[in-house]
Amino acid sequence: MTRREMLVGVGAAAVLRAQDPKPLRNLGGSRAGFPMAVRASGGRDKFDFVELFHKLGLGVAEISVVKPGEEKALRKRLDELGMRALTDLPLPRDSAGVAEYETLVKTAKDAGITASRAALTARRYEAFDTFAAWKAQFEQHQKQVALAEPVLRRHRLPLYLENHKGWRSAEQAAWLKRVGSEWVGVHFDFGNNLALCEDPMDTLKTLLPYVGACHIKDMAVDSYEDGFLLSEVPLGDGFLDLKGMVALLQQKDANMPLDLEMITRDPLKIPVFTKKYWATFDDLGSPLPGRDLARTLEIVKKNPPKKPLPRTTGMSVEAQLKLEEDNVRRSIQWARANLKVA
Repeated sequence: MTRREMLVGVGAAAVLRAQDPKPLRNLGGSRAGFPMAVRASGGRDKFDFVELFHKLGLGVAEISVVKPGEEKALRKRLDELGMRALTDLPLPRDSAGVAEYETLVKTAKDAGITASRAALTARRYEAFDTFAAWKAQFEQHQKQVALAEPVLRRHRLPLYLENHKGWRSAEQAAWLKRVGSEWVGVHFDFGNNLALCEDPMDTLKTLLPYVGACHIKDMAVDSYEDGFLLSEVPLGDGFLDLKGMVALLQQKDANMPLDLEMITRDPLKIPVFTKKYWATFDDLGSPLPGRDLARTLEIVKKNPPKKPLPRTTGMSVEAQLKLEEDNVRRSIQWARANLKVA
């Protein structure tokens, strides 16, 4: 047995132990929540993730791009399992890329995919040194969505844009209001905008009119010399008002896909006390009010972590895999006991 086969076998065994006979129709899984398993196996296929999420008792699968030729087999398997699926689709960068994008959209639709999603940005405070550079990328993203929208409308496939530490919620909401399309909305991440000094509940309320799908997660925070640390933790171990946030989302859509994204990794550093952090915030074009910073620091102060933030640096691959699987399993168990996701 090779090392890869051994590691994949370890993951499969843990999944089978976590299997529950009753599927959770609206709780899903995100491929991004399994970085250790992906890395250890040399990259899992989209079909592997459909099977993995089904065995975990989940009803929705977030998968990679569906390629032409795969659509019949994928649709057949999703129908057999009674599952829904969302896919990542790269947006056209210019008019020359629209035809290829339309092929991918049509393929996804034929595969039974219910929506596409895109996480267009990196971490704003890490990726850019100037407001002008950030603004240029934001303008490029707006052009890409404008090119994609007629294709999405033609094939009736929604696109949900994740709040991925690139836009503050008011910026994203104003943009989507300008787009004014029922086929372009938000893939809401419960914790990302904390990195941009937003209270998670405030982020949700701002983006709620546009939300069509979610990354559900819990968050823990702690202080460090340049700002604060931000970590995904198993559901129930953090400070987010998960029940309240899910209730708001389900009031909007009782069948809202809530895809678990429990990323097991070292804490992210949010360096709010450094000059570079503030480089992409302009007092006129893209403000970050001092009151929002104060509110975020209050959240950090009043919500010390219940246990040390998870870290994977220095752990063996096997230990990292086990921690990742345990965190996912604990999160699903908490959701079963505390959320109306059946």
